[in-house]
Amino acid sequence: MASSSPTEFSWRTLFSKIILISSTLIQHTNGCFTSIISFGDSLADTSNLPLPNFAFPPYGETYFGSPTGRSSDGRLITDFIAQYFGLPLLPPYIGGKSASNRSFLKGVNFAVADATALDVAFFEERGVHTVFTNVSLGVQLGLFTEMLPSLCQTSSDCKELLQSSLILLGEIGGNDYNNPFFARESIEEIQSYVSPVINAIASAINLGARTIMVPGNLPIGCSASYLTLFKSFSTEEYDSETGCLIWLNKFAEYHNELLQIKLNQIQQLNPHITIIYADYYHAAMEFYRSTKEFGFAMRALTSCCGGGGPYNFNRSVECGRQPSTVCNKTADYASWDGLHLTEAAYRWIFRGLFEGPYTIPHIGTLCVPTTPSA
Repeated sequence: MASSSPTEFSWRTLFSKIILISSTLIQHTNGCFTSIISFGDSLADTSNLPLPNFAFPPYGETYFGSPTGRSSDGRLITDFIAQYFGLPLLPPYIGGKSASNRSFLKGVNFAVADATALDVAFFEERGVHTVFTNVSLGVQLGLFTEMLPSLCQTSSDCKELLQSSLILLGEIGGNDYNNPFFARESIEEIQSYVSPVINAIASAINLGARTIMVPGNLPIGCSASYLTLFKSFSTEEYDSETGCLIWLNKFAEYHNELLQIKLNQIQQLNPHITIIYADYYHAAMEFYRSTKEFGFAMRALTSCCGGGGPYNFNRSVECGRQPSTVCNKTADYASWDGLHLTEAAYRWIFRGLFEGPYTIPHIGTLCVPTTPSA
């Protein structure tokens, strides 16, 4: 598997040439967004079709005081983004369909826990039967297309709504790899999924929107679930600085490398839109490398909530189910339940995107926030 560094540098160099064009386009939005439209998986799901254990404490305890269907102790990156732009937290479309569609004018979320970029049929053709939901990215886009006419009465109104909205296209794609990885498919087989996943994400970009943010994958080699399932007695498989599994992080880098190349190609062909790559991977690696500097008193690789073991992760004992236990102070941990991160970790990723260098073009230039970032 190729290293991402040379290609990433080349992509960043090329993409930097587009920033002037992007800055010109950004001026047409009057510096702000009136709405956020989100697609993705559990990293963005605000209670569309949450997994059952997300409905029980201690989920939601840090910010909301009770479970909200989010796969964390508190806010997700999408929540921080909405608050940054002075917009309401994104209501779930499926989970909130009983509400008036007018409530979705300032934001709506189609993200679903366990969603994949690719349709279920792709995996079934390859003998992978561990996909837990059929609400793929394509299905989410179909729901959005069905809903859109209820928000705007004319094509001109719809165009204006889309062009004044920020589209969050993910994170999506992680489950396309999680499911076969956890089913112990070969790395060669899973690597063959990457190009189709990237193409599925790319095909979703043409929504008629002007500004689209597309996140990359997180460093899965630092996930308590992966560290538990792929435990190795070879110290050479682990990064001596972080304790993360090197080969799994290289896989995530490979996905991100191909995604960035594809986004650059689309951007060059469509200079009238602004495509923002959100580098979740490197934003997260900051606190995996310097845990105490980022306020994580405990090892960043250990889950706050879980069923025991070296990383406090046990697939048979989910967070929120007996006899799992939860840490006393979630802010000391980056990993929440072994698969997802804590609000504290998501906050740092958000800051890396909006206050740091981890978006291209830099999203901080898109809008002057109406409220301070949390």
